[in-house]
Amino acid sequence: MAEPYPPIEPYEHGMLDVGDDNLVYWETCGNPEGKPALWVHGGPGGGSTANARRKFDPARYRAVLFDQRACGRSLPHASDPATDMSVNTIDHLIADMERLREHLGIDRWLLCGGSWGSTLVLAYAERYPHRVSEIVLVSVTTTRRSEIDWLYRGVGRFFPEEWERFRDGVPAADRDGDLVATYARLLEHPDPLVREQAALDWSAWEDAVLSLEPNGKPAPFSDRPSADMLALVRICSHYFANGAWLEEGAILRDAGRLAGIPAVLIHGRLDLSGPLDTAWELAKAWPDAQLHAISDSGHKGSDTMSDRLLGALDDFAR
Repeated sequence: MAEPYPPIEPYEHGMLDVGDDNLVYWETCGNPEGKPALWVHGGPGGGSTANARRKFDPARYRAVLFDQRACGRSLPHASDPATDMSVNTIDHLIADMERLREHLGIDRWLLCGGSWGSTLVLAYAERYPHRVSEIVLVSVTTTRRSEIDWLYRGVGRFFPEEWERFRDGVPAADRDGDLVATYARLLEHPDPLVREQAALDWSAWEDAVLSLEPNGKPAPFSDRPSADMLALVRICSHYFANGAWLEEGAILRDAGRLAGIPAVLIHGRLDLSGPLDTAWELAKAWPDAQLHAISDSGHKGSDTMSDRLLGALDDFAR
């Protein structure tokens, strides 16, 4: 098993004013003269962690991490009901990434992300392919409405009791409709108890979907501090209720824009929340991408998946 690089502290960090009264937290680690790389976290709304720094060889990478709007250390925080979510869309996040690249004086950078982060990486790269040197993705998603429907309805056939509880977390009149959109409305409710209960119910469902995986920590959603959990669920439901503001299938449709960008796609065969077929379809549409299906991994990863991720980043560093 390849070990992650030792813990490291950023040599520079700041708050980038991206407009709309939003400040985005960013940091840079490793070698200031190294290969630029951007880590794009999942969720949406998950925030970056110190462990993400350890994926990049500090001698060879200038690794950039940031917290997407309204989560992590970025301000304002989505746990505050006064935070305006209308200025938090995928177009805003893509613009924030490009503004960060310009702020740091980077010409081209490697992009690395997982889960929702892979959707954001792909959307950015399809808009700015000339700014991307390579791509490494794990637990690949494109946030099609069909993928969202699978995660919040279809996969319920494996967890009927837990899904029924998730469904029953919304008012009875809404239970046969769009559950994700209803949860998004509950997360905007003026009563803090309603918002908190909706976040707990959503998180319990997310934990259930991941519960069969052999690796990773238990309860990855609901074990977060309450403010971070509330922000995560508010942002997730906001994005997924709107299909991430992407035309259905747009990322796969426009994969030709990625031509010439070398990529490694890493996906677990045991991933119930995001089945392997999305990564497979993307690899078919993108000849420069190599797909690695990891037999012992689900969405939360495994030692094998970590080895493949570290290996891909080390290979591109050369």
